[in-house]
Amino acid sequence: MKLCKIIILGFASLLAVATQASQEQLARSIRETQLETRRTDAQLKVTLAAINALTAQKEGDLRPAYSNYCAQVKGTEEAARWNATRVQWMAVDGRKYFQEWQKSVDSIANESLRKKAQKRLDSVKGSYDKVEGALKAAGEKFSPFLSDLGDIQKALAVDVTPGGVRSVRSSVRSANWNHQYVDAAIKSALKEMDRMEKALSPKAR
Repeated sequence: MKLCKIIILGFASLLAVATQASQEQLARSIRETQLETRRTDAQLKVTLAAINALTAQKEGDLRPAYSNYCAQVKGTEEAARWNATRVQWMAVDGRKYFQEWQKSVDSIANESLRKKAQKRLDSVKGSYDKVEGALKAAGEKFSPFLSDLGDIQKALAVDVTPGGVRSVRSSVRSANWNHQYVDAAIKSALKEMDRMEKALSPKAR
């Protein structure tokens, strides 16, 4: 009987250590995803500014402005790919954390305490689900927007002329208008990640 209790206590200690490590990893993963999301957002704004500068140019060689735009589109595509990878890593860390937390809760013998712990787990899991939902919504807004910027680049690829630039101005105006929705979706995702990071913080507030 004594050996059984020692084994149970040892298992509970291992669960606590594993859950704490997973908590720290998820918090770190969320911070890194925040950084990547902010970087991608900033790069997107630079790309939009580059095409606005091209369409606003009234005289001189248009190719330097077009080349800059192409470079910014490439930078945004690379940032978006890395951000998507970071979001996937965060999802893996999230699943691991909540699975280990659930195991820890299930191991609590006291029914009242177990119910309270389960309620807390469900609350934090709900916040995390909002993070994933916000990131998905941002991705749904971002992907077609980035595709449109790429299409503008292709349309001008063999027609970097005043006439060619005039032909894409309506698409550029549309991109500027649609950016507000992309920006709002990204801000919402960043806000949810900030809340989740605070929920995982060991600091008393």
